[in-house]
Amino acid sequence: MYLSMITIENFRCFGEGPNGFCLSLRPGLTALVGENDAGKTAVVDAIRFVLGTTDQEWYRLEDNDFHKKDATREIRIVCQFAGLNAPDKRAFVEYLTYGEKIGDEPVLYINWTAKDMTSAARRTFRPVEICSGKNGEGPNIAADARALLWATYLRPLRDAEQALSAGRSSRLSQILRQTEQIKTSGVSFDPNIEVDPKTLNVLGIGDLANALLEKQQGIVDTRDRIDRHLRDLSLNGDGIKSGIKVSNSAASADVRLRQLLEKLILSLDSSSDQGDAGKLGLGSNNLLFMACELLLLTQVENAEYEGIKMLLIEEPEAHLHTQRQLRVMKSLQELAKDKGIQIIVTTHSPNLASVIALDNLVMIQNGRAFSLAKGETELELTDYRFLERFLDVTKANLFFARGVMIVEGDAENILIPTLASLIGSDFTENGVSIVKVSGVGLRRYARIFQRKDIQTDGLLDIPVACVTDMDVMPDCGEMITGKTLPTKGALGLEGMKEKRAALCKKTTGQQVKTFISDEWTLEYDLAFSGLAEDVYVAAYLAKKDDALAKKNESFDNKKLSEGIADAQKAFQILDDEVKTTIRSGSNTYNEVLAANVYAQYTKGTKASKAMAAQYLAEILLRKVEKDELKSDELRSKLPNYLVAAIEYVARTLKKQPSNGEGAAIE
Repeated sequence: MYLSMITIENFRCFGEGPNGFCLSLRPGLTALVGENDAGKTAVVDAIRFVLGTTDQEWYRLEDNDFHKKDATREIRIVCQFAGLNAPDKRAFVEYLTYGEKIGDEPVLYINWTAKDMTSAARRTFRPVEICSGKNGEGPNIAADARALLWATYLRPLRDAEQALSAGRSSRLSQILRQTEQIKTSGVSFDPNIEVDPKTLNVLGIGDLANALLEKQQGIVDTRDRIDRHLRDLSLNGDGIKSGIKVSNSAASADVRLRQLLEKLILSLDSSSDQGDAGKLGLGSNNLLFMACELLLLTQVENAEYEGIKMLLIEEPEAHLHTQRQLRVMKSLQELAKDKGIQIIVTTHSPNLASVIALDNLVMIQNGRAFSLAKGETELELTDYRFLERFLDVTKANLFFARGVMIVEGDAENILIPTLASLIGSDFTENGVSIVKVSGVGLRRYARIFQRKDIQTDGLLDIPVACVTDMDVMPDCGEMITGKTLPTKGALGLEGMKEKRAALCKKTTGQQVKTFISDEWTLEYDLAFSGLAEDVYVAAYLAKKDDALAKKNESFDNKKLSEGIADAQKAFQILDDEVKTTIRSGSNTYNEVLAANVYAQYTKGTKASKAMAAQYLAEILLRKVEKDELKSDELRSKLPNYLVAAIEYVARTLKKQPSNGEGAAIE
């Protein structure tokens, strides 16, 4: 039996009806991802409220648990359980709901409602009702049946040491009491029979210790001395005597066992290979706490029905470094598969998101759930296999972004965030992630954000920009750069339009838009649109990067400044040559100049595009900081498609391009 669906209305960030929350779940592990305040914790807390947890913590409804726009002040949560086996059906027989068709498998609905009936005198009164049936028309769920639904819960920023310490109702004692071996291994203590202490069970050891304590010679002598004084204080014939016994030694076996277990503390072993346990930090203690909770979930089942096995973990990455995070998630996925445990985790970690199967991820955004399981997105089966291989930690940050830009190469990955910042659309401030896909899979990543059934799911409101090259040269391109590609003259106006449409056909849709270079490729377009000298200087410096690195030059160093000056002189000579050549040619000045600048990356000693992008970012940043270049002036010198893409994902769009150049194709 597993939780197959949860619907939530009027609880915290979730509204009512179409503004409510609905999440379909499958057996195994489900990871809820998304930015802060999206509703991930609210989902977990809703499950805790309905099912209860093995730590038997009591939850009190607060004012802010009720949705602020709900006039009725009534929270409604419904949990649907499917996949019931024979023991499940027997345990919940009176609460099951059957389908209309003969042979339909029954499901279990738990309807949880809470009303805020606070009086005018401000007396807080919030009754909770828990019923069965699809619409809550079935009988109330009895306490013993609810106990079979308890989930194991690990809270975020958990205090592992406190949870595993000794004390009344300690978590360790609760776990041990529910561990079968505590009750079944060993024999009970009988004061009339001599017994080997090694054969006693836990309660027997406690009873033996109590008996020995009561018979300890110092205790007996003290009691005798008390009795002598008691006789002196009593009348003849009273015959009263004292007795010293261990507190609660006559209590029930369950109480005595609980008190014994509450004396225990679980800690890391200081004699282990790791050395002094005092040197071990929060991460190691959290692993110990998880191991203790997993013991309760994975212990061997006996013949008696034990209820569902569900684990809720908020931020399993808490206090763990990267390698431990990955190891924990691998172990949890294996447990979910091998032991039939349903695990629901919330996470903000790209490390974890990168190793969880895409099928098991659910994006929570603006109070809505968007499952990434097969059939829920526009991803094809081959896309899932591809992404499982290539969706690494550097790309998994897209699950937590407010906007996503997908680019093909290192140059775009390095340069575009700087350009965005300099024109007032900073990616960090606006929660934008940039994902480099190395020229492959651009459209595969984009389809993660496209829903198969938008009418049911709604729109995943995350702007996604796919930035790609047009890869069509000006007519002078082959002669100058040595590259062989289709030319603008050969394709013609209609051919160019068809090529743009073809590049967008498989990607653009919903909130995903494709932004194609206005002319050819990034470096060419930057030079063509107004940054020819800066792009040339960056390429010049990239070619000399090794020499500069050996001298440990800083950007403001005299040697580097000399290199920039030399590059500017070389560019001026090139510019003069182009102006002379263009008088007798058919190509435009911008085309010939930009092609000659781009040739620095394609002929002779080729400049590294990634290194040049880094130098160009520094050059432009330096100019803006020194007020040599205004933000608006830089914006006007950038290619239209690049500005449009940046402002789209950062939601800072100032104006929509009036023609196809630079505009996203719908």
